[in-house]
Amino acid sequence: MVPDLEDRSARDGGAQVESFHLYNPSGHSTYDRRHFAGPKIVTDHLPPQDIDLRPSSRGLTTSCAFCPTLKAIPLASFYKLHRLPPVITMNEKSVDTYDSIHLPTQPALLAPEMPEKSPQHAVHNKLLEQVVRTPGREPSPQPTHLSVPGASQHRILQEEGPGYVAPKFEGKDLQMDQVMDQIEEKGFMPPEFVESETNWFYNELGIDDMYFQTETVEAIVNHILSLYAGKIAAYARDDKRLEIRLDKEAADHAVYIDTSKPGISVIDGPRYEQRIDEKYIDGSTSKNSYRVETFRSGSHLPGDKDQQLRCYFVYKCQFANPNPGPDETDLEIIGEKRFLQKATQNTKAIYQGVMKHAVGRTGPVIEMVDIEGSREKRLVIAYRQGSAMGLFSALSDLYHYYGVTSSRKYVEQFSNGFTIMSIYLRPLPQSNHNAKHPPIEASIHQIMKEVSLLYCIPQNKFQGHFASGRLSLQETIYAHCVWVFVGHFLNRLGSEYTSLASILDPNNSVHAEMLSKIKRRLRTETFTSEYILEIINKYPDLIRSLYLAFANTHYVQTRGEQDDFIPTLSYLRLKVDKVLDDSELKTLISKTVGNEHDEMVMTAFRIFNAGVLKTNFYTPTKVALSFRLNPDFLPEVEYPQPLFGMFLVISSEFRGFHLRFRDIARGGIRIVKSRNREAYSINARSLFDENYNLANTQQRKNKDIPEGGSKGVILLDHHHQDKARVAFEKYIDSIMDLLLPPTSPGIKDPIVDLHGQEEILFMGPDENTADLVNWATEHARKRGAPWWKSFFTGKSPKLGGIPHDIYGMTTLSVREYVLGIYRKLNLNPSAVRKLQTGGPDGDLGSNEILLGNEKYTAIVDGAGVLMDPSGLDHIELLRLAKKRAMISEFDITKLSPDGYRVLIDESNITLPSGEIVNNGMIFRNTFHLRGDKQFDLFVPCGGRPESIDLSTVNKLIVDGKSTIPYIVEGANLFITQDAKLRLEKAGCILYKDASANKGGVTSSSLEVLASLSFDDAGFLENMCIHDDGTVPPFYTSYVKEVQETIKRNAALEFEAIWREHQQTGIPRSTLSDTLSIAITKLDEELQNTELWKNIELRRSVLQDALPKLLLENIGLDTIMERVPDNYLRSIFGSFLASRFVYEHGSNPSQFAFFEFMSKRTAKLNKQ
Repeated sequence: MVPDLEDRSARDGGAQVESFHLYNPSGHSTYDRRHFAGPKIVTDHLPPQDIDLRPSSRGLTTSCAFCPTLKAIPLASFYKLHRLPPVITMNEKSVDTYDSIHLPTQPALLAPEMPEKSPQHAVHNKLLEQVVRTPGREPSPQPTHLSVPGASQHRILQEEGPGYVAPKFEGKDLQMDQVMDQIEEKGFMPPEFVESETNWFYNELGIDDMYFQTETVEAIVNHILSLYAGKIAAYARDDKRLEIRLDKEAADHAVYIDTSKPGISVIDGPRYEQRIDEKYIDGSTSKNSYRVETFRSGSHLPGDKDQQLRCYFVYKCQFANPNPGPDETDLEIIGEKRFLQKATQNTKAIYQGVMKHAVGRTGPVIEMVDIEGSREKRLVIAYRQGSAMGLFSALSDLYHYYGVTSSRKYVEQFSNGFTIMSIYLRPLPQSNHNAKHPPIEASIHQIMKEVSLLYCIPQNKFQGHFASGRLSLQETIYAHCVWVFVGHFLNRLGSEYTSLASILDPNNSVHAEMLSKIKRRLRTETFTSEYILEIINKYPDLIRSLYLAFANTHYVQTRGEQDDFIPTLSYLRLKVDKVLDDSELKTLISKTVGNEHDEMVMTAFRIFNAGVLKTNFYTPTKVALSFRLNPDFLPEVEYPQPLFGMFLVISSEFRGFHLRFRDIARGGIRIVKSRNREAYSINARSLFDENYNLANTQQRKNKDIPEGGSKGVILLDHHHQDKARVAFEKYIDSIMDLLLPPTSPGIKDPIVDLHGQEEILFMGPDENTADLVNWATEHARKRGAPWWKSFFTGKSPKLGGIPHDIYGMTTLSVREYVLGIYRKLNLNPSAVRKLQTGGPDGDLGSNEILLGNEKYTAIVDGAGVLMDPSGLDHIELLRLAKKRAMISEFDITKLSPDGYRVLIDESNITLPSGEIVNNGMIFRNTFHLRGDKQFDLFVPCGGRPESIDLSTVNKLIVDGKSTIPYIVEGANLFITQDAKLRLEKAGCILYKDASANKGGVTSSSLEVLASLSFDDAGFLENMCIHDDGTVPPFYTSYVKEVQETIKRNAALEFEAIWREHQQTGIPRSTLSDTLSIAITKLDEELQNTELWKNIELRRSVLQDALPKLLLENIGLDTIMERVPDNYLRSIFGSFLASRFVYEHGSNPSQFAFFEFMSKRTAKLNKQ
């Protein structure tokens, strides 16, 4: 046993060691022979039993707090005891157990010089120069904060005690007497034990005076009697084991007392820490939160030297100032009253420093403080309330895994919306049990690193393997991420579906409908997430091997010989365990799994490993886990249009994708919410396909602009439907980890970049994210992104944004198609009966009402259905549209006798026709499918994708004719392609979303172009509305030019589709795609031809393509100098391609392009 430091000090008169040495027994050739001098501590490498606390024989003393004499052991042997499976040693003599390694009886004194070369068998680090690095760009401030080992000296807390001092309870002695009196009155405990049991409870369990001041005498009596009853029960047990389980939950506080074995996570039992997480910590807000104090008893329980009591005390917060300013960090203002009363000045100083860091971060602040004169470490973690669910209990599993236990823990809440946890960690008492664990001086740094990983997913799907020590935290979170991946990509359709699809005729509506149903059924029933989880859980050893292959590719030993703890435990695993290549893993999986399904699931791990091009998994600080994937693994039969880039982001609150079809691509980020668990399961199954289809639609929609199509979708976990903002911030920040170069060692370390090319993403608002884009823009600027101005569109005008909703950008394009139909067919708009999904509360819906002059017959929105065959009151609709209010606020007194409103929460409603509506929700969801010929025009401006598919479209077709003559699809993917074809075959004039709904992307593209063309000063002067509300004249004029460009592009495409349909009879929905494909294909070809190299032609095309206002204010030469070359090349290609295809069609003659370019050349010659 290693004596405590206090015992050692008493024994040697306080002598402390200046230098310590590595023992070199002759029987072990692999021992490190280096000498370490000064305060450098190498306990990072060694198990605690190899620490000799005797002072150096030189008798030297310094102020070093703890520098023991050490001996070294083979690192492979150290790791061997840390893992369950056998390991392969590092070219060293086999050492079976630590029993064969003896403590020195007389430490040898070695030469004080460090050898010039590393020992022969030392573990070498992965060199940073050998790693494919992210291309250098601009500095990126860290989104989280981690005190870095080696970067600076850790703070040493010169304070005895816990850092908290409870106000003395003056009535404690009187209360103790009252407690003993009541215990005697109850007669349950023998009188001779009353005083000793009461004294033990009051004075030996470490419970502070706040508990006694808070609790009633009756509650304390019950607790003491319960503990005594536990002792009696233990006496009656065969194993004599004492088990205590006490809990009391009141309105403003709670008490939990449990028996606990230090360093062991209790998987069964009451799980009080998980209960505290779920009931008191996870839901904390500045208005309603709880602080927690927990202590471990200083003495062991009678008759059981391994067990102690763990006491938890929860108190409802009473803030000194419950409504501080948004940027307030002063603890005296934002602190809780009990905390301010109990915390020492040292504790307040630590928390104050952490708080100042935390308010400027997206993720957690993690710091460590040494306790003077002790091996105990104080771990302090600060994070935003509600951003890490289950973290308190998960932290226990983490430090237990490394053989560390806590003596006391505190969870403090602050009224500015932050939580700070403080955990006092100490090594386990010496025993054979913890021989496999590294010393706390080493493991504390690994714990700090892994707290950031734990913060991303505090409670992963394989937590049981981690809590039991079977798998490490990294391995279980890796498995969790692959489980998510497998759930999206394993339940594919397979070769049977491909074969069937090739046999059936896709133009036959019966065949097409059958294929649609088979596809939906196969994806639902093959591999559920629960079944995949069950399979993965069976193979922890396979997880370990697959994780090692992943880590061998992406883990970087970043600081080389400057590391405080070389090698890190993560790196040591790679050097000791055998890393299998892909073929060896394939063989291992085949030999290990029990059946074909298991092999498919575990093989998906190999696919995941092969697909990851870069990840922030090993970045020291992060808020969610992000993976840049190579999308080549996607089957072509299901995804015929190949993706260029694919990001997968995973956190406890959400999962999300970002997909793009070109390097330069643009698209919005949407957040998908689910009303219940069943809806979540449906959304999860369709998440990737919906994202792919949205991005593909965007690709076709972006035919007129230089950017290709992209889309991001964030699916909130069904437990975290209120965490939209948290999820969005984590999603954006973790993707930025993979876009920006690391410049802060220990904070944002370099990553392995197998992609090897600079990437810039252009994003915009979509469902549930319109109010979050300002934050994303500011965050990109704070992280030093050079492209922060163009990162997000749809931002506030104060940041240079052009809001689509305010200026009706998306609606302007949709209206051009509606007006085009009126013009071609000579229709009177005021006589057209109109149905619209997406009500006056939405962007597209409200502006469609404001710009439209039709006879509105029905509107369907999130609130319900509003219907009036005589026409809805137009003035009332305008009022709602301007207010952005739902139809639930419509004044129903303005309905005709035949009109009605049915809200989603209503039931058993009788309509004027006598029809009874049993369920308002179902009525709302299916209203657009009522084929009763009451509408002439249908403009979907909102609604879920595939609201009309092949299985429901027949409801809109009566006697072979479409009940709705004209449809302009404003909402993305509202109608499936096969359903569109059926409607057109039935006579409907239909323009699909990829054509009609492109005004927003045009506006966003021109917004980006302005941000790239101006320098920072010019951008702020001309594109940003000033703080006093002054709108720059350039901004007003530029918005008008953007609006005219949108209408011009929409009119050009409308005419091209109408003309080609008249000539060929090809459905307009098909022509829309054909035109898009023709434009994008020609665009890509033009960018790679010699035409771009013709400087005069290049300048001529850009002169026509670029907005006139930019040319007048900045000049073509300056624009060409500032805008990236690949972006200019995209403008060049897209402009020529779109103008040619709109003029000559999607299938022009072989001489058409020559004629087209001849005209342009002739124009150029005239100039």
